[in-house]
Amino acid sequence: MDYAENILETIGNTPLVKINSLTKELPCLVLSKYETFNPGNSVKDRMALKMIEDAEADGRLKPGGTIIEGTSGNTGMGLALAAIVKGYKCIFVISDKQSKEKMDILRAVGAEVIVCPTDVEPTDPRSYYSVSKRLGEETPNSWYVNQYDNPSNAKAHYESTGPEIWKQTEGKVTHFVVGVGTGGTISGVGKYLKEQNPNVKVWGVDTYGSVFKKYHETGIFDENEIYPYVTEGIGEDILPENVDFSIIDGFTKVTDKDAAVYTQLLAKEEGMFLGNSAGAAIKGVLQLKEHFSKDDVVVVLFHDHGSRYVGKMFNNDWMREMGYID
Repeated sequence: MDYAENILETIGNTPLVKINSLTKELPCLVLSKYETFNPGNSVKDRMALKMIEDAEADGRLKPGGTIIEGTSGNTGMGLALAAIVKGYKCIFVISDKQSKEKMDILRAVGAEVIVCPTDVEPTDPRSYYSVSKRLGEETPNSWYVNQYDNPSNAKAHYESTGPEIWKQTEGKVTHFVVGVGTGGTISGVGKYLKEQNPNVKVWGVDTYGSVFKKYHETGIFDENEIYPYVTEGIGEDILPENVDFSIIDGFTKVTDKDAAVYTQLLAKEEGMFLGNSAGAAIKGVLQLKEHFSKDDVVVVLFHDHGSRYVGKMFNNDWMREMGYID
């Protein structure tokens, strides 16, 4: 009989799926690493499990403990699934710009959810960075995950996502394109692919209101670049330790409007019901058009599932209110 011992054993080994309609103007083959096939419907299941396993191994996470994390939703889901199987409690701190669906989903899997304002400095005591850190210090027998600076995040992708892409493309991958938030995916996958073939190009998709692109190009952390944006799950107003800028060849920035519109187009033209960052990622690929030639194999990673955005990017009333569609 072929079965998994528990839900955690189904994490990884997600398919590569060709993009057909939206990329027909491009000269190359574009393949999506379709991470919604993970049990928590996102790429974050991989690093959530790895971070927990590593914390268990070195004693940071003890039996019956409480897992505390600031999350935009998906890491929380991955942590919650592992916590259920392994017997931990979860407290997640989330910013108020995240979709209601994400908050509801986290509560559905038994987590306590605390909502913080988006439009405050990272150092502000009300920010979701500050609140999660404080809870980690104040809660007995707890472990503050800190996905931004936790090296197990990038390591998960170096050990699983990168090797899968290399094997699935038979080593023919020439470009890897992915939205950047904590930096774990781009840094872990990028490191592995460049070790196999130093000529593989690694591109990050950033959003307007985030510091990554300018910092990568100039080495300057420009606070004038920072302002509130709508796109979920990518971009930052801090520099997470998991972003290894030496591995990244470049960034392209995608507007909130384009990210939202292309999220809808992926569903309507490719049958791919995906999250907001997937719209940003595929638009990023199209913006990088001049970097591709006919023999290239471009892999773009799609992080999460459309069910988390039904009230936003898949709601035309919301899209009209935002001025994204007529």
